[in-house]
This record gives sequence, structure tokens and C-alpha cells, in this order.
Amino acid sequence: MLHVPTTSHFAVVHTTTRSLNPNLVLTTNRVETSLFTKDSSLTNTILNMKLSQFKFKLPEEKIAQYPAPHRDESRMMVLHRQTGDIEHLMFKDILTFFDEKDVFVFNDTKVFPARLYGNKEKTGARIEVFLLRELNQELRLWDVLVDPARKIRIGNKLYFGEDNSIVAEVIDNTTSRGRTLRFLYDGDHDEFKKSLYALGEAPIPRFVGRESEPEDLERFQCIFAKNEGAVTAPTAGLHFSREMMKRLEIKGIDMAFVTLHCGLGCFRNTDVEDLTKHKMDSEQMFVNEECCRIVNQAKDEGHKIVAIGTTVQRALEASCSTDMRIKEFEGWTNKFIFPPYDFHVADAMLANFHLPYSTLLMLTAAFGGYEQTMHAYDEALKQDYRFGPFGDALLIVD
Repeated sequence: MLHVPTTSHFAVVHTTTRSLNPNLVLTTNRVETSLFTKDSSLTNTILNMKLSQFKFKLPEEKIAQYPAPHRDESRMMVLHRQTGDIEHLMFKDILTFFDEKDVFVFNDTKVFPARLYGNKEKTGARIEVFLLRELNQELRLWDVLVDPARKIRIGNKLYFGEDNSIVAEVIDNTTSRGRTLRFLYDGDHDEFKKSLYALGEAPIPRFVGRESEPEDLERFQCIFAKNEGAVTAPTAGLHFSREMMKRLEIKGIDMAFVTLHCGLGCFRNTDVEDLTKHKMDSEQMFVNEECCRIVNQAKDEGHKIVAIGTTVQRALEASCSTDMRIKEFEGWTNKFIFPPYDFHVADAMLANFHLPYSTLLMLTAAFGGYEQTMHAYDEALKQDYRFGPFGDALLIVD
């Protein structure tokens, strides 16, 4: 197993962003290293962190197909990263680790019903269309993925709904599966979006192992979701019920919100063994003045910052400036974090148990320590923890 000192810092940053603050450090396609060691063999090991080091055997039955009956009733493993000690608790116990004026940072992105099915003109072939993002409201242009892609060419039309009430024309090929669609619809934009979303279903990942159900529109959405734009949920936030949010408030724990619209890159396969060569998909994110004020004040006063999920970790690190304070941010980021990495903002982190080879696992291991995190995952498998978006929680604390 890889062993690295906690004084090491390594990350690959491929960030193309627009910041609201000129003092924010923005980087593009470079490798940052700061190794406080003269051991060249250790340096080479760090610089050659491999995809295969995040391999483990995950039986399909360990992936949760459904969430716990109540959001806050999942199990929770606690990893103490200073000692490597592990505790087995319930998610409802999370508040015992934090005090008044500590800050929980959430991602308030909102998932929209991105998966829909249409029929190709003339042949009637059934085509899955996965909506990624709206490119132009006025022209009703959307960036989408289609399956099977080989059947869909520029100029083809797709019909949606039992009465074919919505029609889309393919106007561009963007990737092997990617297409740009122009929807043909008489009516204003709000009416169009309502009609389009009525045909869609919750975009739960295929590896969950079942078809989407109407109830998933609520299950696969955080209760504090506010800003529409995600095609997958920030899964650590799914554990929070309204009752739990109220308990946070009663205990005096502060809350702050970032917005990072989670894309399919969260679940896309990493196809390079040398992780320094992997590029994350760009995702849109926003960090507003209120969030900066709450987080920075808590840091100044010595209170804990708790990142609820990997997307929050990425947003906090992407918006952190050279003075170790977060700044207002509006733009796109494809920041990729894997071990070893020095985190500048969060003192604790809540995550789900993620799949082998995933960038979500890599970031979790960067925060918890590679050896300790992989040991925790091994323990989770032995103790029958549930993996995936609907699975159990992992809390990492000092």
C-alpha cells in the first residue's frame, strides 16, 4: 500500500473558471507539487498514483437499490483520520461530533428529471435521451446524450410523449454519444420546460440495478435543493431529513450553501492508469458572499467546517485563495483531487461509500488518507454497509 507523509501536497488541477474576486488563484492544466521530502522514490510514488490502487471487489448486492425508509436512519461509519480508529454508529449520531458555531456546508443544487425516452421518426425506434444542460432558452437548444447513438444522425427527428406533443431535431454531433437537440414546441419557455420535465424520470445511475420509479423524483433529491442544474444528486446530502436540519439549528450549528451542478462525470469511468493524466468534466459552480462570510468567520474563530460530500469539498478548494479563505466564485471547474492532497478549508467530511475506481473515492481517500480510507472500505464490506447513492454514510473527522 502507498504510504505518504501528511506534509505532502499533490493535485492535478484542470480548471477553467471565472472568479468574482481577482485575488482568487485560478489554474489551468498544470500539476501542482509541494513535497517536503528529499526521498526521490517517495516522490516518484506520489507522482505515479495509479488507478489500480483504487480497485476493490464490490459485489452487486452491496449496492443499495433503495434508500433507508427514513433519510436519517442509515448507518454511519466514523473514521478518525489522526488515529485510524473506526466507529460503527447511525447517521443520527452525527451531531455528537460537533459543537455550537461549527459550520455544515451543503450543496444546494437541484436535480431535474433528465432521462426521457423518445421515438425516432419513420422507424419508431425507442431512443433514450439524457438531458445534460440547456444551451439556449430562446432557441430551445439542449446538450444531450442519446442511446443507441449509432441510430441518431444530424437531421433526424425524435418524438416524445404519447401524443408526440414534443418534437426535437438533431442539429449537431458533439461526442460519440453526444448530440445537440433543438426542441420544436409552441408555447413559452416555462410551459415548455414543464411539459418536457413531465416526460422525464429521475436520473438514478444505471449501476443501482433497477429502473427509475416515480418516487425517485423525491428520493434522489436533497430536501434543501434549490438551484436547478444537476443530473445527479450530491448524495451525502440525501441523508439529511427536515428533522435533522432542525436539530442542527437547535444545537446552534451554522449552515452554509454552495451550488455545484453535479454532472455525469461523477460516475464516468476513469480510463487512464496514471491519474495525473485524468481530466474531470467541467461542472458549473457558485459560491456566494453569504457562504464566504459564514465559512471564513468560523475558520477565523476556530470552529470546524464540515463538508457534506465530495462536491462541497471540490467547491471549497476551488474557491480557496492563497490566504486560505474562500472567495466568491461563479464559473466552471474540473478540479480533480486525489491523494495525497492538503485540504485548506474543511476539518471534517461526510460522504457515501463510493464505487471502485471512482473519482469520488479518490477524493475521499485524499481527505481520509489513502491507507486508512481503503481499510475503512474493507471494513465496510465486512460489516455489510450499503454502497452507492442510496447507501450508508462515512464521516471522516480528526
